[in-house]
Amino acid sequence: MPFVTAARLTLQPLAVAASLLLAGVAQAQSLQELYDAARGYDATYLATRNSADAAAARVAQAEALIKPSLYLSSSGTYARTDPPSMSAYNTRTLQAGLSGKYSVYNASNIPTIDKARRAYALAQADLDAQEQDLIIRLATAYFDVLAAKDTLTTSRANKAAISEQLASAKRNFEVGTATITDTREAQARYDLAVAQELAADNDLRVKRVTLDQFVGRVGVEPKSLAVPVALPALPSDNVDTWVATADDQHPGVRRARLGLEMAQLDTQIARAGDKPTLDANATLGGQNTHTSPAIIAAQQGTAGTGKSASVGLTLTYPIYTGGLTQNRIKETLVLEDKARNDLDFARRSVAEGTRRAFFGVQSLKAQVAAYEAAESSTKLALEATQLGYKVGVRVNLDVLNAQTQLFTTQRDLAKARYDVVVNSLKLRQASGQLRPEDVAAANVLLAK
Repeated sequence: MPFVTAARLTLQPLAVAASLLLAGVAQAQSLQELYDAARGYDATYLATRNSADAAAARVAQAEALIKPSLYLSSSGTYARTDPPSMSAYNTRTLQAGLSGKYSVYNASNIPTIDKARRAYALAQADLDAQEQDLIIRLATAYFDVLAAKDTLTTSRANKAAISEQLASAKRNFEVGTATITDTREAQARYDLAVAQELAADNDLRVKRVTLDQFVGRVGVEPKSLAVPVALPALPSDNVDTWVATADDQHPGVRRARLGLEMAQLDTQIARAGDKPTLDANATLGGQNTHTSPAIIAAQQGTAGTGKSASVGLTLTYPIYTGGLTQNRIKETLVLEDKARNDLDFARRSVAEGTRRAFFGVQSLKAQVAAYEAAESSTKLALEATQLGYKVGVRVNLDVLNAQTQLFTTQRDLAKARYDVVVNSLKLRQASGQLRPEDVAAANVLLAK
């Protein structure tokens, strides 16, 4: 009866897995829910967002260069003669004033402001890159847990099937219809299945810890892919389209372009060191002075007030700076060349990464189709092997191998499907197109 027993066992693990899945759906969290939580918890992402906010404040600081400044100052002094005498006086003076300044002409002001604005744009590019990285890290951890769960499920199903095959071999040996070899082969395969189950269980625990730390929760339970599985389609099957988009939108390329523009602005600022500056200055002040005799006598103290105002222009022209300005210009020109090379490198790297990601997704989709065909084939092969074992033309080891091959194929198929979803997101990241909306699109693929 080994055929009937083995056939029954190939269905049991799938039923158990389905019941476990249905039991956990009510408490499972979607990818979108965990992404929303990660954006408010991930320290790396939050630190990058803080840097972008700081860059915005630096733009306002730079823009102050072309705005007037106004200061209020006041002071008070008291002078006393010690020892006092009839001819000595004590003096108390109070002063207050307003002073203002406005930069009429400074060749470095405008490029300095432009540089600060590009620094803010660069910080925004860093934030975009970090947000895309957060999506990929979370999606990878999310589907790693699902893949580890599938591996553990198939490991347990494989062990259960081998256990029944081992029991069948022992019974057949006892009644004399099989040799001890069948029992020993089944026992060796069962021991290996136990070790594989332990390794799969530990791997799932580790993957869960990684996912938990992204969102600051404990016991996160991700949703599985909806059945039947519908993998995402690429918006374009032309790799050159992806490369062209990456050259225009990728945060790394944007950052390199902004770096070149900032280097060119640094050269303008350095050249401004040879040019004059013109500042307008204005002051308005008042003073109150009171004097009194050091020794109280018939003479009385006196008090006086005064006001003053001034308006002027200050022209500063650098005649000799000891070579500071000239060497600063040389430095910035060299840094411009470096920035150009950095831009070329960024564009080439992004183009290469986009092509790799594109062909990787295409390959994974083909693998999914191949695994789906292999799953059907291995099921038929298992049934044929079980029938052959029943009629005596196949040995117990053949059945064990066929069972293991089926479970391995099912595990690899599930992993390939997860890889298609994650690598589709990585392709969007490689081309600079990954957005939070793509998380919602991936979330649609999950079980309701």
